[in-house]
Amino acid sequence: MAGGGDELKLLGMWASPYVLRVKLALSLKGLDYEYVEEDLKNKSELLLSSNPVNKKVPVLIHNGKPVCESQIILQYLDEAFPDAGATLLPADPHERAVARFWAAFCDDTIAKASQQASSGKTEEEKAEGEKKVVEALEKMEVGLSECSKGKPFFGGDTVGYVDIVLGSFLAWVRAGDAMKGVKRFDPATTPLLAAWAERFVELDVAKAAMPEVDKLIELAMARMAGAAAAATN
Repeated sequence: MAGGGDELKLLGMWASPYVLRVKLALSLKGLDYEYVEEDLKNKSELLLSSNPVNKKVPVLIHNGKPVCESQIILQYLDEAFPDAGATLLPADPHERAVARFWAAFCDDTIAKASQQASSGKTEEEKAEGEKKVVEALEKMEVGLSECSKGKPFFGGDTVGYVDIVLGSFLAWVRAGDAMKGVKRFDPATTPLLAAWAERFVELDVAKAAMPEVDKLIELAMARMAGAAAAATN
């Protein structure tokens, strides 16, 4: 029970950064919920009926009504539970718009470029994706400076909407760093982001919710082996 008679159920998959966002937001807002782990190769009828368009996790079900897409769910939680725990989005309309812009940039630019860098069909495509990631993170460095105004997080003194959106990728970033022997958030090129990332992963809510890096590496290796076998066949 989330309090006040509200029932919250989260449909997710343990390794998904988009599901992690919702877990982090629910924790920061102090909301209790039931978590349902989905087998994405054999999706439940509840998932298919709750998100018939995209058939993806996460789905948050609030008193029987589904809400889909991670960024929309975060915004919904702020609106549906304004007095619970932390406020994720700024109160000022312009600051709220800026936060939404940078959150969209995370998914529309950084996440897509990272996917290209790791899963491109050719080495040239992967290299182009890597170049896009570096350029995007340099822009995100500017975004952190703009949003934080010199404070520790995008949300200022406390974790906010953009922190959750970008922070949800950090476990996978660390897994990728370990596999490739690199450091994605490089103090030499993006010092603000590098320091921010270290602060974020040390948060109690992050430690409690983030998947283990070793397990993510195991999953990534299994996926790559499967992709290689499929390509061979």
